[in-house]
Amino acid sequence: MLLFLYAPIIIMIIYSFNESKQLGSWTGFTFKWYEQLFGDEKMMNALMYTVVVAILAAAISTVVGTITAVGLHGYGKFSKNLIMNITYVPVVNPDIITGLSLMMLFMFANVRRGFVTMLISHVVFCIPYVIFSVMPKLRQVNFSKYEAAQDLGATPTQALWKVIIPEIMPGIVSGFMLSFTLSIDDFVVSFFTTGNGVMNLSTLIYSMTKRGINPSINALSTLMFVTVLLLLILINTYQTKGKKKRNANIEMAKNEELAFEMRRTENNQNFDYNVNDERN
Repeated sequence: MLLFLYAPIIIMIIYSFNESKQLGSWTGFTFKWYEQLFGDEKMMNALMYTVVVAILAAAISTVVGTITAVGLHGYGKFSKNLIMNITYVPVVNPDIITGLSLMMLFMFANVRRGFVTMLISHVVFCIPYVIFSVMPKLRQVNFSKYEAAQDLGATPTQALWKVIIPEIMPGIVSGFMLSFTLSIDDFVVSFFTTGNGVMNLSTLIYSMTKRGINPSINALSTLMFVTVLLLLILINTYQTKGKKKRNANIEMAKNEELAFEMRRTENNQNFDYNVNDERN
């Protein structure tokens, strides 16, 4: 099953180093398609737009999604479930419907399609994924610490930054990375909402395939795959380290609590002995 899933990607990576333009024949190992890729101004512009849109969309959607998730956590059950069900719509909605509806919205508002419209569209479909990444972490937070911080003189904002944000940071980072990956990978929504010569990598690859498969596409696709793979590895590594650190902190807290209880029990016993000695 895994071989069936990854065989096309492996073949694509192998033929990105093939000297021949023909996919069916191997004539030698070369890096010329990568050299041609980095020497192509159109490709580099598309790469720049892709990275800039992905970073901005991930950053904006992470901020908005995190604030939304924190706000929703304090809602009542009915209101929270209603809003969460509405939030699910962009996730389960087909990309072509999302892209077409956003394009019609921009046309109705008389907004010229280009970089800004693509960025807004990416933020729209990334926000729900950030919310779904942060909400499970919020359910694990002990909000008595938040209340204790306020009792000790912290403002609600200070308590949020000092207590809540560190606790949900793994979810925030996961939401950012997921949004970044989804933005880089998106084609359908970008195709409907871009214009004025603004093209990201996915729309550029689509336009290039109309003229036949260029080996530079294999090189570009290989770089995109490696980038996404590295991001996933970073996410998993960060989450694993965070989980180990949290477990270690919990274990340390338990040991400290146990040691405190033992010292208190010992002190109580010593106090009882002293009282009995004085009576005798």
